Amino acid sequence: MEAASVAHAVAHEDHHGPPPAHRSSRVEPQLLGMLLFIISEVMVFGAFFTAYFFIRVAQGDPWPAPGTHLPVIPTLFNTMILVSSSITMHWALRGVQTGNYRALKAGILTTFLMGAAFLFIQINEYANIGFAPQDHAQATIFYSLTGLHGCHVFIGLCLLLFVTIRAFRGHYSPENHRGVEIPGIYWHFVDIMWIIVYTTVYVI
Repeated sequence: MEAASVAHAVAHEDHHGPPPAHRSSRVEPQLLGMLLFIISEVMVFGAFFTAYFFIRVAQGDPWPAPGTHLPVIPTLFNTMILVSSSITMHWALRGVQTGNYRALKAGILTTFLMGAAFLFIQINEYANIGFAPQDHAQATIFYSLTGLHGCHVFIGLCLLLFVTIRAFRGHYSPENHRGVEIPGIYWHFVDIMWIIVYTTVYVI
């Protein structure tokens, strides 16, 4: 008993600083943080969708506003670009997981370029759509929803730029690819959210 007490005392003296953190979740902190962030962003989009449905359902206002036109077909083409970028993002992730660094570089660079093309086409649509955010309530909601999503695309492009630079510098490996996976999850969220925005705002 005395020997056990001495061993415990020695072990206690060898340990310095606070005790190790207790991880009650099996989810890694980076992944959990991204998932919680996405949940918060869904709530933000939900607030804007609430205003959209209030105009269309509660007030019964026509959508789009009389005298305005939404470019459904050109935006469908833009939607296909963004959805395809999710495929190239998955290709990049599978590449780094299997040690195929060419697939990683080609996939992540293609994803970045397709995302940039989507944002450029969206900005060009704003320049030629023919109405401004302050013209009527429908215009305000249109610019708010699509603009909010555009901001998320821009943030995603910044993340993809860093990932692309690191990929070409050889910073990732099959054992260390969280830096690709986490931004990839965010990019898939951006794509899914745009499908919802496009279907709701342009199609329905």
